[in-house]
Amino acid sequence: MLHYLEVITQKRTHFEDITEAVKEIVKEEGVKDGICYIYVPHTTAGVFINENADPDVKWDIEKTLEELVPWINDYKHVEGNAAAHIKSVLTGNSVFIPIKNGKLLLGTWQGIFFAEFDGPRDRKVIIKIMEG
Repeated sequence: MLHYLEVITQKRTHFEDITEAVKEIVKEEGVKDGICYIYVPHTTAGVFINENADPDVKWDIEKTLEELVPWINDYKHVEGNAAAHIKSVLTGNSVFIPIKNGKLLLGTWQGIFFAEFDGPRDRKVIIKIMEG
């Protein structure tokens, strides 16, 4: 079964911690051992795993991505959001997380983040839990 998580972003760049929502889906599915697959079906958004204990980490990631890929540059993409497409490529659009004993095998400080690069928008995250 596929699960759809709705994320509503309020600004151009936003990282939403979706860890607890994904954990709840894993719990609902009742899978003891398997894989959690998280996929973002958007070309200007992504998903990544990183520290969720210190909010400064999100700020540092956002700042560095902006320095690497500024919004204004000599891009050819006519819609004006080329930077969002490039940042999406850098973060990626999917992650796999092992499930053991009914729990996501995330590290102590790890969280799952939806990454918006062309907001504000209403977005979807697709989650598939596979047993085995």
